[in-house]
Amino acid sequence: MTSTYRSMQVDEANGAFHLVEQEVPEPGRGHVRVAVEACGICHSDALFVAGHMPGVTFPLVPGHEIAGRIDAIGDGVEDFEIGQHVGIGWFGGHCGRCVPCREGDFINCIRLQTPGLSYPGGYADMVVVPASALARIPDEFTAAEAAPMGCAGVTVFNALRRSVARPGELVAIQGLGGLGHLGVQFAAKLGFETVAIARGTAKQPMAQELGAHHYIDSLAQDVGAELQALGGAKVVLTTVTDSTAMSNTIGGLTHRSELLVVGASPDPIQVSPFALIGGGKKVVGHASGTSREIEETLRFAALMGVRPMIEQAPLEEAAEAVDKMLSGEARFRMVLTTGR
Repeated sequence: MTSTYRSMQVDEANGAFHLVEQEVPEPGRGHVRVAVEACGICHSDALFVAGHMPGVTFPLVPGHEIAGRIDAIGDGVEDFEIGQHVGIGWFGGHCGRCVPCREGDFINCIRLQTPGLSYPGGYADMVVVPASALARIPDEFTAAEAAPMGCAGVTVFNALRRSVARPGELVAIQGLGGLGHLGVQFAAKLGFETVAIARGTAKQPMAQELGAHHYIDSLAQDVGAELQALGGAKVVLTTVTDSTAMSNTIGGLTHRSELLVVGASPDPIQVSPFALIGGGKKVVGHASGTSREIEETLRFAALMGVRPMIEQAPLEEAAEAVDKMLSGEARFRMVLTTGR
């Protein structure tokens, strides 16, 4: 093994990425070192780089959709071994002491660690992470396929399987990007009557191939009215970052239903209290998932044939790949690869 490794680093808010060579770190007690094979690019990575996330510090190495192999194990780590194929997602470790942790709600730990924010992330050849952050990757997945499942995949899978919807009921997925295209697949495989909502008709054939039973063009159709014409949605999972678009789906909900919000936006969702009181509707925010939940997501996806649609780029082209994601030119998930 070489004595140094590469990472793509940003030195200040909105700074440029540049390649840095650093000494290979040794994992401390309870930690492991992972040789990174692939790292997905999440929209929140750009928020980290811009300095817009609470707790962000510089210099910064982003990346929290990581897949690779364990190459060193610290003291006190059990049940993992050298060479094992593992992933790390938004959940990068928990304190075990706060009230949410004591309730077993680890994803809402008040000291939650996230790679790329709490410690150097996956835009690198190597990462050192707490063993509690590790998710085992099934053999059916390549590293590049597995990487986005640690954030995008587990987020939509957890949201859907824990929603009020039951098989056979109408579930709508708003947005067909990095999260939404996985949401359509998971919704269909979970047995929901699945509606895909997107702007324009260009994505309709793809949505149907992914399993959507219905398609709504939000540019040409009234989303709420169209959902009501289908009987009303038990759940709308919104993966977009446009709060106005989110608000426009509420009129399409049926009784005892949920608007599940996983698309991050600083702008408020506009909803009348009457619209929520009538029919007992809810607006629910949903976070990502723990390492165990990533394993469950990957296992279900392996069994049912769910896969992310990805475009790969080498690690040293991180800046170009992030720009491609932000511009919308990359229709689904950009994944950096290290060549390992």
